[in-house]
Amino acid sequence: LLTKVWSAAARPDFVAEVQAMRRRVEENIGKNAERELKLGHGGLRDVEFSVQLLQLVHGRADVMLRSPNTIEALQAMSLWGYVGREDAATLAAAYRFLRSVEHRLQLRQLRRTHVLPDDDESLRFLGRAMGYRREPGAELLAELHKHRVAVRRLHEKLFYRPLLNAVARLDPGDARLTRDAASERLQALGYADPDGALRHLEALTSGVSRRAAIQRTLLPVLLGWFADGPNPDAGLLAFRKVSDALGSTHWYLRLLRDESETAERLAHILASSRYATELLLKAPNGVAVLGDEQALTARSGVEIEHEITSILDRTESADAAMELIMATRRRELLRICASDITGRMDVHEVGAAITTLTDVTLQSVLEIVRRDVASTMGLDDPDDLPTAFSVIGLGRLGGREAGYSSDADVMFVHEPTEGSDEQEATRAATAIANGMKARLSPSANDVGLEIDSDLRPEGRSGPPVRTLASYAKYYERWSSPWEAQAMLRARPVAGDVDLSNRFMQLIDPLRWPASGISEADLREMRRLKARMESERLPRGVDPAMHVKLGRGGLSDVEWVAQLFSLQHAHQYSQLQSTNTLTVLDAATDAGLCSEEDCVSLKDAWSMASQIRNAVFLVSGRANDQLPTEHTVLAGVAFLMGYSPTGGAALTDDYLRLTRHSRAVTERLFYGWEPVIESPI
Repeated sequence: LLTKVWSAAARPDFVAEVQAMRRRVEENIGKNAERELKLGHGGLRDVEFSVQLLQLVHGRADVMLRSPNTIEALQAMSLWGYVGREDAATLAAAYRFLRSVEHRLQLRQLRRTHVLPDDDESLRFLGRAMGYRREPGAELLAELHKHRVAVRRLHEKLFYRPLLNAVARLDPGDARLTRDAASERLQALGYADPDGALRHLEALTSGVSRRAAIQRTLLPVLLGWFADGPNPDAGLLAFRKVSDALGSTHWYLRLLRDESETAERLAHILASSRYATELLLKAPNGVAVLGDEQALTARSGVEIEHEITSILDRTESADAAMELIMATRRRELLRICASDITGRMDVHEVGAAITTLTDVTLQSVLEIVRRDVASTMGLDDPDDLPTAFSVIGLGRLGGREAGYSSDADVMFVHEPTEGSDEQEATRAATAIANGMKARLSPSANDVGLEIDSDLRPEGRSGPPVRTLASYAKYYERWSSPWEAQAMLRARPVAGDVDLSNRFMQLIDPLRWPASGISEADLREMRRLKARMESERLPRGVDPAMHVKLGRGGLSDVEWVAQLFSLQHAHQYSQLQSTNTLTVLDAATDAGLCSEEDCVSLKDAWSMASQIRNAVFLVSGRANDQLPTEHTVLAGVAFLMGYSPTGGAALTDDYLRLTRHSRAVTERLFYGWEPVIESPI
């Protein structure tokens, strides 16, 4: 008989059936539900069903849980980590109270009943029997309500815990994770280095501490979740490192045990993304973000800016402020990664979120550097600096399309304040520009942001920062077609608002010329594109496999969109956007591009962007080539919704989409008509 009892949880859908049975009991209580001590919400049966379900699931592998006494079983589950100490104590206290009320009720009426009386006299008598003296009936009902609310909350938490379903599906030996069971399970799940994985498991579960006991409960299920990802060995190793960092905290293991969705998210992230794992290891408290569904939504720029403004207001030291700002950036990047990896954000939402975070980061670091420069110049207030300063975003930053590996393409603009010396103003502006680069360089911060200002006039040979008047003079006399094209994605991201607006007014006629672009400029644009394809593509790389510069990739789509803007933005104001896909949609609405061509371009651009992000998430390194290494390709395929063995399917889909995109590019950008072969 005992064998049947402790093997019952192995039946398919056992946990779901028990939970359904409890719901049926509640539905059939009838009109006395509020006065039911035994079957009602928060009653004795809620405690017993919770304890017994936990016993049946975990007790088949752990004999220490097999007590027939509810309180003793609850104490054992608390001791061995299956239930939190506070939860167990709350349930035990409520159970004793409910039993005491039940016994006194039955003694009063001398019959078997579990229904509280509804008349004041009987309630007063029952309250006095429970030791209440001032207002016995009211005090009894208040204490009863408190216990029932606590029991119902814990019943919902424990009885419907998703972890139970996962544990119930394991073999009895696996559920307790003995050494032999662990070794067999690792091999069956396909771990590449089962011996190494076993060492991690032993380090996590050895000993008699409560921490080790909870790990022994979690790991049998976590092993399966790690194995669902493309790199289970890396997932287990990362979990060990995170646990070493957080295992002594009061909340970490309790969060994973009680909120199994959090544990599953963590396992999924650790086994699929080296970059997200590195973020987490640098700030392990970020695990808490995974425990809240709402927290996985990217925060708005206003929210992040408010937090960083608070940091700047209360922190006098520039180094301390930078450290806190970079910690905020690290946490928000982890939030974006987690949302991306778990499928809560698409590639366009990821781009917008990273762009927002970059904007706020640049604005906050600009403020810190302005303080630094003002202090160096002996000024008390950065507003007393001899020049106004603005940062203009370009490229993917300007288009709100930033990826995980994106640099911050920017131009720096300044304007001396009235009465200030121009040379002194230029020195101050140069110090600000260089200070921002230094403060944000990856060598200075683990989540640094490389500032690239090479798209400025005259490129690297030109001054790092110019006055507004200098830009105006340069564009009037020397501007070339590629510079107008670069300005198509320009937008203000940080600094003086008035100066930024006047800079945008300066470049608008340049990037959206009143009569479109000339034939000579169009030929030059096509020549530059062809030269870029032949010279900038890395040697030995298959042009079809390079997501940025390859055939039908990001560059092809972006140059088509930019050509639409240069030619027609003066006529169609909706083309005056910095975002690539918005321009393509606007061109389609204006009749400049067919719906079919627009879809081809957008699909190729989106997939190339997604691959670029996924490569960085998997490897932690920027690479614009569709990966050929099996492990990286498998990881990229997994993050993009393919199976872990779906690398070939991903490659085929990418080549198909970019083939269509390249055909559209050749027709719309180069003006080449497709060659129609004879159907012989």
